[in-house]
Amino acid sequence: MEKTPVLASQSATIAKPSVAYHKKKKFSWDKMWSFLTLVPSLAAVLIFVYGFLGWTGYVSFTKWNSILPDYQLWGFKNYQILFQDYRFQSDLRNLLFFTVFFILACMVVGLFLAILVDQKIKGENIFRNIFLFPMALSFIVTGVVWQWLLNPKTGVNLIFEALGASHPPAWYTSTRIVPSFHVGQIQFGLPIAMIAVLIASVWQMSGFAMALYLSGLRAVPEEIKEAAHVDGANGWKTFWRIIFPQLRPVTVTVVIILVQSSMKTFDLVYAMTGPGNGYVTDLPSLDMFTTTFQANQYAQGSAIAIVMFVLMMIFVIPYLWNSLRKEGQ
Repeated sequence: MEKTPVLASQSATIAKPSVAYHKKKKFSWDKMWSFLTLVPSLAAVLIFVYGFLGWTGYVSFTKWNSILPDYQLWGFKNYQILFQDYRFQSDLRNLLFFTVFFILACMVVGLFLAILVDQKIKGENIFRNIFLFPMALSFIVTGVVWQWLLNPKTGVNLIFEALGASHPPAWYTSTRIVPSFHVGQIQFGLPIAMIAVLIASVWQMSGFAMALYLSGLRAVPEEIKEAAHVDGANGWKTFWRIIFPQLRPVTVTVVIILVQSSMKTFDLVYAMTGPGNGYVTDLPSLDMFTTTFQANQYAQGSAIAIVMFVLMMIFVIPYLWNSLRKEGQ
């Protein structure tokens, strides 16, 4: 009986599935161990982040505005009441001005300090640590310190009075709003009292912006600077036309992180000023705390939390989408 000859190509074809099977089996074990390693973290994130976020959203549509739970659905009534509330309208006004001026001031001060430190001066590490030191303090400590410094009867006002000032600033006790025009139930404009909160916030967070900008400045190749110098560009033109465009990714990161920080600001305002006279220093985070845990209006407090979350996502989602698109490219 003659044996059918097996060609080399057929032999290779028959052997391939076995090799592929073993490789696939080995890969599946690695994948399974990787998944098991991530399970605790994934479970914690699903429960304590997305689970609680979903629960907060659900409560915001209920009638639970007393110490006793009431899960009867109420639709968007809590949101309707919220946006008609004088305090919440004041919170949105304060948040708008606080976020804009907080980000701009931190970026300008942080970039200025980064440029100074980047000059490779003696004692660079000392100056860098001094500028970063405020970040090591808690916001509660910062609020208490600046509350004393900007107290109209103590602190820096004593210096102004010694210099002959007859009407030193009222700081966070002022109720003035400039410019002031009527929008809804409130006077729209920058509350003067918010300037005191801005000073304390910028003092603490500008070092963070400095650290990011400094890393961006150090990442700019020296060859580009030397080429610009050879072409006749002075230091000012070199910075604005060559170096500053290279800092665009750093600037985007600074803005996104500072936006999140401004919207979550609570402890500094709570320790320093509280809501203020006429809610001139109030913010949504402080309103959420007092509404939920002091007034026991849990549905209203949840609605405030959801509004804060949506406002934050307006800034975060475009940033994440742009980052994912660049990674894909």
